[in-house]
Amino acid sequence: MELTKTLTMITTAIAAVCLVGFYVYKSVKPPPPIPLPENVSEISPRIKLNDGRYLAYKELGFPKDKAKNKIIILHGFGSSKLVDLKITQEMIDEFEIYFLLFDRAGYGESDPHPSRTLKTDTYDIEELADKLQIGPKFHVLGMSLGAYPVYGCLKYIPHRLSGATLVVPILNFWWSCLPLNLSTSAFKKLPIQNQWTLGVAHYFPWLLYWWMTQKWFSPFSQNPRETMTERDIELADKHTKHAYIKESALRQGEYVSMQRDIIAGYENWEFDPTELSNPFSDDNKGSVHIWCALEDKQISHEVLLYLCDKLPWIKLHEVPDAGHLIIHEKQHFEDIIKAACS
Repeated sequence: MELTKTLTMITTAIAAVCLVGFYVYKSVKPPPPIPLPENVSEISPRIKLNDGRYLAYKELGFPKDKAKNKIIILHGFGSSKLVDLKITQEMIDEFEIYFLLFDRAGYGESDPHPSRTLKTDTYDIEELADKLQIGPKFHVLGMSLGAYPVYGCLKYIPHRLSGATLVVPILNFWWSCLPLNLSTSAFKKLPIQNQWTLGVAHYFPWLLYWWMTQKWFSPFSQNPRETMTERDIELADKHTKHAYIKESALRQGEYVSMQRDIIAGYENWEFDPTELSNPFSDDNKGSVHIWCALEDKQISHEVLLYLCDKLPWIKLHEVPDAGHLIIHEKQHFEDIIKAACS
């Protein structure tokens, strides 16, 4: 009788542990990507990469075989190749610009990368350019979180660049090159919820899916005025909050798109930005630009100043009275493109 009671207790305990373990596993394990429709090739042109994945893309502007300036646009967090470029046809014709936009891995109609990192995003850019035969050199332009592959291009494929532009670029607060007081000060200016989420992405990336879907705490600040200026809010309402943009960008699910994006941007990189070398010289003309909006509530002006002081070959453009969504201001975007084409 005593043995039966003991065995029952042990069995119950094992069942309880298994049940808890199963719940934890289900909570932590990210879901598979939502399948794309069978007619996806009718929705957007796609190119097959050597590893079997497909990237969806969009071409605009001057014919690529005649263009003087070839610019690959890297969209930001939660966006896609459908990002609205505020540029006139007259300017495209004047500077003979070919634009290539594409859905970064896991966004829109582009297949996810099973082990996505800054480096894999970088080589996706190079392979896409080669598959579409846009030429041996091109300019990369990344905005916000979409700027981290630009750092990757400067590190891993500098010989392929005719130029590079980083617009209000991501700051990885765990770069060892940053003085601790500077990175800490910039980090603590973010809303506390945003700090927690970036910390989870950096230290416990395997836990990020659970963190983003748990119901106890919001993973990001719900007060837009903590991260955006009044003008940013106006621009977001016009350009980034339309249902079709979210539906297109996140059609495969938030984990393989936005959450993997956060992990790739804020994990430990193989290099620090201050280790980068100038890819351009008198014999290899080109330039690198960083655009800093002085009213930006997300990207630290002080950190960008520090980076550009350490890398004096980068041209820093400080834009007064502008916030994080500077890319959606027509005059500012045209200024950015003119500098890239100069």
